[in-house]
Amino acid sequence: MAADDVPPRDTRPAARRADHIAAEERIVRLTEEEAAAVDGARIPSAAVSHEIIRRHGLVELNRSSLALMWSGLTAGLVIGVSVLAKAVLHQPPIDGAAKLLLGGLGYSLGFVLVVLGRMQLFTESTITAVLPVATHPSRKNLRDLARLWAIVFAANMVGTFLFALGATHGGLSEELRAGMVEVSRSILHFSFSGAVAAGVPAGFLIAALVWIQSRLDGERLVAVVLLTGLIDVGHFAHVVAGSAEAWILALTGEASLGRSVSFVAAAFLGNVAGGSLLFSLLAHAQVRSDQD
Repeated sequence: MAADDVPPRDTRPAARRADHIAAEERIVRLTEEEAAAVDGARIPSAAVSHEIIRRHGLVELNRSSLALMWSGLTAGLVIGVSVLAKAVLHQPPIDGAAKLLLGGLGYSLGFVLVVLGRMQLFTESTITAVLPVATHPSRKNLRDLARLWAIVFAANMVGTFLFALGATHGGLSEELRAGMVEVSRSILHFSFSGAVAAGVPAGFLIAALVWIQSRLDGERLVAVVLLTGLIDVGHFAHVVAGSAEAWILALTGEASLGRSVSFVAAAFLGNVAGGSLLFSLLAHAQVRSDQD
């Protein structure tokens, strides 16, 4: 090859950093088997996690409206298990930290079923559906994001309302119904601004859960329990699980419908801020900066 035919060296910062890392790696000599073992044991880069979630988000953005609706409705119904399980674990005659931790464990159960069952939960879409738009903010992606959010959120709300209707007017025992009302009263402590503020860390934690799932295998169950249980123990506000509590209070006369809707609206704003504006865009920014 003539000198003029040699391709120019890539001098972009990202390329220079990659060349430096490759040169440093060659300092230690390894056999082919050892090199393969090292490559297999490497933790996926942030760019890999970003791309996994982005591609999953593209699939979600292009799902049919009917599929999104049924998946979101199912998720809303199933997330009510969090309130039910928390009420059951709230009944034992214990106090203090043990009762708080038991409540968090029960609260996580609905999320375990929804997240591992791959149902459509609105707060997960604050990162999965946002990364494709952040990467390529086309009109189509923006329209698809608005469509997905509208359908999934509405379906989640209908699902949680149906759960609350069954929980308050179904065949459950009076003791269990009273337990669900009792654990749901915690949302009444929030003002509108307080619920927005409490919704931010909840949205952030769910987005973080989605992000780390691309790196996990058998540990997914533990991650879901720990991060979603923290939402309850930390007295944060999750719009979907919290809406089940809000509808229970409204249907039993413990709170007005306006008060319940106000909490849901505030938690919605906080979850979007924590999941999309904080976690998703910051995660996207770090990957974009590495590539520049």
